[in-house]
Amino acid sequence: MRITVNILENFTSFIFLAIAVPASFSGIFWGRTQCSNSNGRFSCLTGDCGSGQVACQGKGGAPPLTLAEFTFARNAGQDTYDISLVNGYNVLISVSPQGGSGGKCNRISCIGVKGICPRELVVKGPNNGVLACKSACDEFKQPQYCCTGNYAPRGSCPPTNYANSFKRQCPQAYSYAHDDPSSTFSCPTGINYAITFCP
Repeated sequence: MRITVNILENFTSFIFLAIAVPASFSGIFWGRTQCSNSNGRFSCLTGDCGSGQVACQGKGGAPPLTLAEFTFARNAGQDTYDISLVNGYNVLISVSPQGGSGGKCNRISCIGVKGICPRELVVKGPNNGVLACKSACDEFKQPQYCCTGNYAPRGSCPPTNYANSFKRQCPQAYSYAHDDPSSTFSCPTGINYAITFCP
């Protein structure tokens, strides 16, 4: 199976990257922005994984970041996938199955969140422009925002105003940890997927 990553640069050109993945795979993809290589150390202002190199060497990205999450061939011959804003967001994204069909085998996207970040969640860059938007969990570290503690059991963590704001803009994406019913998609196993990131 193959995942193709498309990066839209300046809304005018694409970079394509094809990644072969095993038939049984579980993993995440995310975009990094405003990256540089200084004195041999690679780093990014959003989504940085701390490896100091272009390759993350198995390390995850630092929030806030938009995630594309996949699990292949683990559920009765079905792949599952989603877009997650649980860790905030830094780029616009879409995931497109290539050739699959069926009830929840759909192209999904989150392209409406830029510019709607609540002031208290905004992450600004060196020029004072908005780089990304934190999750309420990362900002406030309270159980009701993180679905932890008394809010951990299913059904005990309702969406907050922040989660509802994200959900209105990106109805197909996870807006908080317990947002499964409207945010998990599946296709017959064995097909390919295209992920498109847009800064």
